[in-house]
Amino acid sequence: MRNAFAIVMAVVAATTVSTTGVLRRSGSNRGLLLVVNKGDRTLSIVDPDSGRQLAVVPVGGVTGHEVAASSDGQTAWVPIYGDSGVGSPGSDGRTVSVIDLKSRTRIGGIDLGRPSRPHCAIFGPRDGRLYVTSELTSSIEVIDPNARKVIDSIPTGQPQSHMLAISSDGDRGYTSNVGAGTVSAIDLQSKTVVAVIPISKVVQRIAISVDDRWMFTADQTKPQIAVIDTRTNVVKTWVTLPEIGFGMTPTPDGSRLLITHPASDTVSILDLQSMKVEQVIHVPSDPQEILVRPDSQIAYVSCDRSKQVAAINLSSGKVEKLIDVGAGADGLGWAAANLHQ
Repeated sequence: MRNAFAIVMAVVAATTVSTTGVLRRSGSNRGLLLVVNKGDRTLSIVDPDSGRQLAVVPVGGVTGHEVAASSDGQTAWVPIYGDSGVGSPGSDGRTVSVIDLKSRTRIGGIDLGRPSRPHCAIFGPRDGRLYVTSELTSSIEVIDPNARKVIDSIPTGQPQSHMLAISSDGDRGYTSNVGAGTVSAIDLQSKTVVAVIPISKVVQRIAISVDDRWMFTADQTKPQIAVIDTRTNVVKTWVTLPEIGFGMTPTPDGSRLLITHPASDTVSILDLQSMKVEQVIHVPSDPQEILVRPDSQIAYVSCDRSKQVAAINLSSGKVEKLIDVGAGADGLGWAAANLHQ
């Protein structure tokens, strides 16, 4: 098992930003940190070096949870989910807001055509299209960012498709289906579901290894992570965690998986060669999502109830900076271009 997992160490050369938290290699660590604040219905634009919030932009509509940045660093795209949790009564969002990062204003929106609760947004690594999960329609909506319109819809085969990961070649997509407790493996080219993988009664976030070999998702009923073999689309093994896991992402060098634990206000670091938790780091209240800088040195952790983002130095394993943002800090993105004013 140790040798099998060692291939996760491979580094994928790409240029897109994934909302699973992996910053595909861009050749530069300069950029802006983007934070979606659910409670404030805003997007924070942050200088990660100084830790200063440069601007706060209303996202429009009700509440957004996630954000994707274009590869040129010019725009941010925020799906407007609604004012409820997964599977709970509330408003049903149907739009994606477009935010210009230079003027720091909302410049438009895309209507998905029906109430859908759009959630996770990812730019395709090859085609440059924007893929957005649509919970109420059990689909992934495909958007042409230039025309700013929906051009396709890909079924997931399961309800409550919440989070999305895409392979580095853009051919495969994987959704975590919350209430169904499953992961859908999807051929994005043929637009077909190739497998539905049972995990637990409830799942939540999802991540893919940098070499596309493994999928990870945390059981929401027990402190364990499922490791899915992407060649066979079956669970290869389970890894025990100190607490129930939530958000997760591998480091860009492929050596470790970072996992948030909202109940204990901690982040654990899983060594992907030994498949053992090597460290647990305390962060502010209710950690949600993790984004790792391209050099693998700093991990940014959104902390919902504390209205902060914790910057963890991955060499020392310590929080080196706390960044004040808005209420309900959740989704994270990275705009690679230097747009500081």
